[in-house]
Amino acid sequence: MRLALALTALLATPAMAEMTAEERATLRDEVRAYLLENPEVIVEAMNELQARQDAEAAEHDIALLAANREAVVNDGVSWVGGNPAGDITVVEFMDYRCGYCRKAHAEINELIGSDGNIRYVLKELPILGEDSLLASQFAIAVQQLHGPDAYKQAHDALMTLQAEITLETLTNLASDLDLDPAPIMARMQGDEVRAVIQANHALATTMEVNGTPTFVVGDTLLRGYVPLDGMRQIVADERAG
Repeated sequence: MRLALALTALLATPAMAEMTAEERATLRDEVRAYLLENPEVIVEAMNELQARQDAEAAEHDIALLAANREAVVNDGVSWVGGNPAGDITVVEFMDYRCGYCRKAHAEINELIGSDGNIRYVLKELPILGEDSLLASQFAIAVQQLHGPDAYKQAHDALMTLQAEITLETLTNLASDLDLDPAPIMARMQGDEVRAVIQANHALATTMEVNGTPTFVVGDTLLRGYVPLDGMRQIVADERAG
């Protein structure tokens, strides 16, 4: 498909419109023959097209971040961990049922812990069904009732939970965390919790975040899982400017 688009752009020039049908057919035959004899040109052209598209996407993401930075990095509601006074902020949009979020979980904890100078923000973005929603409602209710430390414990437990996420499972989890389940279960369906999730979904729509995990590292928007070494390099690049 991209090859067809590239060839169409190549042939759809103003000069082509001034040619006769015979001249256009001859030019097309010559172009086709040249490309068949030099197929590496096609690869070069497609690589250049991809590079331009990547650059345009990066510029677009920078503009999105600039326009919405405060809501992304400092909404006053989302959990903040790591070093609150760190020199760089890492934001993660996550879902507890997302396999790549789970894969990234231990690696992000390692990144934050080993670096020591990263401010880490978690954005609850349940997009994978009712189980995801229940888990986020539980975590947010825990934060609102018991504070950031209890939230982090709940978050870590949900990220490593092997059981199906149900109200019964969450009730048991609250007890395991030495928290009274009843107030948490009651608050999960309340307006305060709903407002956080709705705000995160609205921000995700504005930021064109369509999947999890999505990370913001300084001025870089990462749409998808990045291994630990890659994250460390991105952090280093952001610090270097």
